[in-house]
Amino acid sequence: MRNRRKTPPGITTRVRMVRQDAATREGLALPAPLPAISENGAGLLQISSWRERKTISNWLWHGFSTRLGGASRAYCAEDAPGELNLGFTAADDREAVIRNRRLLAEAVTGDPSIPLVTLRQFHSNLVVIAGAGDANRERSRKADGVITAEPGLLIAIQTADCIPVLVADRKRRVVAAFHAGWRGTVKRIVESGVGKMRLEFGSRPEDLIAAIGPGVGRCCYAIGEEVLSEFESQFRYGRELFREVFDSDPVRKKYPMLFLTQRAPGHSPIGPAMHLDLIEANRRQLLDAGLKALAISVTGGCTSCHTELFFSHRASQGHAGRMMSVIGIRG
Repeated sequence: MRNRRKTPPGITTRVRMVRQDAATREGLALPAPLPAISENGAGLLQISSWRERKTISNWLWHGFSTRLGGASRAYCAEDAPGELNLGFTAADDREAVIRNRRLLAEAVTGDPSIPLVTLRQFHSNLVVIAGAGDANRERSRKADGVITAEPGLLIAIQTADCIPVLVADRKRRVVAAFHAGWRGTVKRIVESGVGKMRLEFGSRPEDLIAAIGPGVGRCCYAIGEEVLSEFESQFRYGRELFREVFDSDPVRKKYPMLFLTQRAPGHSPIGPAMHLDLIEANRRQLLDAGLKALAISVTGGCTSCHTELFFSHRASQGHAGRMMSVIGIRG
């Protein structure tokens, strides 16, 4: 510091910092969305603004699956009905997953035989263009985003906490699906995917609509300092995506003396944790890619809070099925 005003030496840039007060998990929790139960029993979330506009609904298939319905028994109680696990996980039966995928296709399109294009996801920003030849392949292509302009098939990405993002071009009838965990978000997979739509198909951002599906919410997504550093290094608004969240464990509230330590104040490990808002991070990327704010829909729902509706890798300590987010062009 120097002089009476105590300003730092050298040339400085004034940066506006947004201060966000610490919160509780309950205060940040997202309400549970209400799924529609199809005739075959599969629970499905659809974007109401897309479904209600005939200029979109007459050519577009779309939906976010839940765990409701299906033939899988690997992740439910013995006396519970089957669930809609859509991933070929080690714990589940392969034939049950294949049957579930047909149920999903039928719930979305009305036809269980509609081809389904899936990916081998690895938390990257790699986006591929798919066609009918990629459907129902034994070994899926390795990527975390997929785009198609071919009618008569569904493209899909799998999630169990990460954020699914669906994008559609209203004018050129091109659709895309992106898998955005924190690593893919830092690598700007959504921005890269929209850029690929523009490059390969001539899509204009003002013609695009997007939907962000259910994933782990800011109420439950506690992260470490390394994740905070990654976001701050990549985005000018990076710090605004994080909140300090105090643990509101009922046991701590009822028996606070059990959690006292002998450390001096300020040195105890008990305190607020840093939580990341992945949904907002991907909404910001869509805005930066040129989409209008009103063209972006958020379905809501935290997968870690609402385990009765969704599979959650975090909430189940890794023992979870997979949901699918699908989009396609009617044949």
